[in-house]
Amino acid sequence: MTMIPTIGLEVHVQLKSKTKIFCGCELKFASPPNSQVCPVCLGLPGVLPVLNQEVFNLGLRAVLAMNGTVSKKIKFDRKNYYYPDLPKGYQISQFDCPLGQGGFIELASRKKVKLNRAHLEEDAGKLIHDQSPDSSLVDLNRAGTPLLEIVSEPEIDSPEEAYEYLTNLKAILKSVGVSECDMEKGHLRCDANVSVRKNTSDKLGRRVEIKNLNSFKAVKAAIEHEIKRQSEAVNAGQIIAQETRLWDDAREKTFTMRSKEEAHDYRYFPEPDLVPFSVAEEVIEAARKALPELPKAKRERFIKEYGLSEYDAVLLTGEIGIAQFFESTVKLNSNFKAVANWMTGPVFAYLGENNKNIEETKLSPALLIGILNLVQENKVSLQAAKEKIFPDVIAQGREAKEVMKEKGLEQVSDDSAIEGWIQEAIQANPKVVQDYKSGKETAAMFLVGQTMKKSQGKANPGKVLELMKKALNAHA
Repeated sequence: MTMIPTIGLEVHVQLKSKTKIFCGCELKFASPPNSQVCPVCLGLPGVLPVLNQEVFNLGLRAVLAMNGTVSKKIKFDRKNYYYPDLPKGYQISQFDCPLGQGGFIELASRKKVKLNRAHLEEDAGKLIHDQSPDSSLVDLNRAGTPLLEIVSEPEIDSPEEAYEYLTNLKAILKSVGVSECDMEKGHLRCDANVSVRKNTSDKLGRRVEIKNLNSFKAVKAAIEHEIKRQSEAVNAGQIIAQETRLWDDAREKTFTMRSKEEAHDYRYFPEPDLVPFSVAEEVIEAARKALPELPKAKRERFIKEYGLSEYDAVLLTGEIGIAQFFESTVKLNSNFKAVANWMTGPVFAYLGENNKNIEETKLSPALLIGILNLVQENKVSLQAAKEKIFPDVIAQGREAKEVMKEKGLEQVSDDSAIEGWIQEAIQANPKVVQDYKSGKETAAMFLVGQTMKKSQGKANPGKVLELMKKALNAHA
């Protein structure tokens, strides 16, 4: 029997401040262990936390960007538990008065996945298990790192929706500048809660939490696996254990981490060293008005202003850096579709293969337009531009025209030269010529391809097709 899945996501986002949430320690990725620490984040006796104003402002901006409501009262609490990487024996978080409540993330289907809450908290440190054979080491550089935990309602119905939810959430957070959302650097971490039931009228099944998800792809794969595992268990008459499971990326399966039969008692109580406060309505409204254009509005504008398809608009507005690059580029060349094709084609392929952001390449709008212009002016073939010119431009920042001349790629439009290559192709493929005579029009395209090979990609493809048909018809 097919089961109905229900999914909720908990996302921890590292806010883009220069220093930690309750002290002045600088946030530097990959710093030497325990080099970015002070008495406050080490939890030494007698120290007092002080809320970082920038962290609060970033959190406020995120809540508003996600359509949430800022709480009337802002209060911090101590979440008590023991773990070696938690030096104080408690984590400063928010319990009953989170920074934001409600809100939603809209999907392409227009479905709005409601949010439960968004609250500020400090991160713990990190345990290192692979540097000593008989012990674990503690690095407290991350202790005190500012996090915003965003909790969805259990309203996600499939792994695909979960993936889209995370993609849209990331786009919103990056567009308003509250986080870099780099999962490799721990800026964004996600836990998934999954349950299954037989009918929508049934109460929700037992919830299983999945941790150790280090990419959106892993989130999707883990949810797919967990739905299958739970569905098979229920169909076999087994009872699902309420537990926390870890995802093994290599084996593509989850396994038990710990039981959650009983709710953990964190013994929350108000943080006595941080005074509760409220936020003036004018402060909230000023933050709301200062929000930049959000991805949905940008996507709709790209469709209307540049005549792009919804597919292209979604791709080009998913990352703020990509959207800005596209708009800077179309100011130099108004062929919006051609620019979009280059961005979503060769540029995206290069970024994906090299795991880079566009800001990390040598490509500029002017350099990209240089390639476009060569193609539009028929000075170089599209294939040669993509395969032989573009890689040097984006990796080395070289001018397209310079690369074209150096590699001898300038397109040949001279009839006599092209006719010579055409005759070579015809003579080398008599059977294909016979197929064309028999009425197979596609045979001409094969011969065009052979001609392009003989010209080493230099021949003008349009000219080749025109002269090829003339030659074949004359040959007939």
